[in-house]
Amino acid sequence: MPDRVFRGILRGGGTLVLAIMLLVGGFLTYRAWQALSAARWSFVTTETWEPDGGHFGIAAVLVGTVLIALVAIVFAVPLALGTALYISEFAPPRLRRTLISVVDLMAAVPSVVYGLWGLFFFQGHVVTVARWISTYFGWIPLFEVDGADPRDPLATATVFTSSTFIAGMIVSLMVAPIICSVMREVFSQAPVGEREGAYALGAHRWGMIRSVVLPFGKGGMIGGTMLGLGRALGETIAVYMIISPVFVIQPHILQNGTSSVSSLIALRYGEASDLGMSALMAAGLALFLMTLVVNFAASSIVARSRSGAASDS
Repeated sequence: MPDRVFRGILRGGGTLVLAIMLLVGGFLTYRAWQALSAARWSFVTTETWEPDGGHFGIAAVLVGTVLIALVAIVFAVPLALGTALYISEFAPPRLRRTLISVVDLMAAVPSVVYGLWGLFFFQGHVVTVARWISTYFGWIPLFEVDGADPRDPLATATVFTSSTFIAGMIVSLMVAPIICSVMREVFSQAPVGEREGAYALGAHRWGMIRSVVLPFGKGGMIGGTMLGLGRALGETIAVYMIISPVFVIQPHILQNGTSSVSSLIALRYGEASDLGMSALMAAGLALFLMTLVVNFAASSIVARSRSGAASDS
C-alpha cells in the first residue's frame, strides 16, 4: 500500500508538471497568434523589430541569444568541471564543505548583481582582452571587428564594450555554479570499489579520475552543461544591462552585439501596443520552444550515456 501511494504521488507530480508546461505553451500560443498570423514565416527571418510598422521578427535576437549562450558555455564548462573535480577529489574535507557552500551561494546571487558588476567593473577590464584577441585572431570571421583597427592604441574602445563576448562571459559566471553543482554531485557518487580497484592496479589520482570518475560522471556532465545552456538562453537582466538593442544579425562576438530574446521582451514590454504585445508573446514562445528542445536533447543524451555505461558494465 505505501508503495502504491508513493507511486501515485510521483505519477501525479509528473503529470502536473507536464500539464503546467502545456498550459504555458498554450497561453503563449494564444497570445502570440495575432502576431504570428500577421508575420507568418517571416517572423523567424526578419531582423528588424517594428510591430507597429508591420515589419518585425526575431532573426537578429535569436542569433544573439544563441551566440551569448554558446560563449557562456565555452567559458563556464571548463571552469565548472575543474572546480567540481577539485571539490570532489582534491579538496580537504573542511575546505570542501566551505567550497560547496560558496558555490551554492553563487548560484543564488540575483542576476542583476552580476549585471551591475559586469557593467561597472568587468566590462572595462575585458576590453583589453577583446582587443588582443581581435589583433591576433581577427582573421577568424568570429573574431573580426568591423570599422576599427584593434592594433591602433588610439582606437576607440566603445566598439568592444557592448559585445556578445563580454555578455557571454558574465552569463558564464552565472551558469557555472549550477553546472558545477550537478557535476560535483555526480562525481562524488562514483563507486568506491572501482576507485580502489584503479589504485590497486597502480593508477595515480589523475589516472583514477580519468578511468573511473569522468566516465561515470559523463551523463551528469552533459546534463549539467545542458541545464546551464538552458539558463544561459533565458538570461535577461545581465544581458540587458550590457548589450544595447541593435536589431541586426551580428556574427562577430567581439564588437557591439545583438540583444537576446528575453532582453527584447524586458525592453519593449512596457511600451508595446496590442500587436507589439502579441509579437513579444511570440518571441517568448520561440524561446520557450528552444529551451524545451535543449532540455529534451539533454535528456536523450543522458539516457544514452547511462544505457551505454550499463551495457559496458
